[in-house]
Amino acid sequence: MMSVTVYTTTRCPYCVLLKNFLTEREIPFKEVDVERNPKKMEQLIRKTGQMGVPQTEINGQWIIGFDPGSIMTALQK
Repeated sequence: MMSVTVYTTTRCPYCVLLKNFLTEREIPFKEVDVERNPKKMEQLIRKTGQMGVPQTEINGQWIIGFDPGSIMTALQK
């Protein structure tokens, strides 16, 4: 089973693009709003070293930013 988690904030335009991209392709995902949950943001920074959003974890692989090519590649693994 595929696991897709998208880490977002409410004011991030690329987060919206990413969620729309996944929704249009009927790819189920879990959204974590790191703005509302600072502990999740701290965990994210520890895991990836990146503070920006969106960040997407697909089956343990991290994709930073809105990168449709990398997302589709990771989904095919």
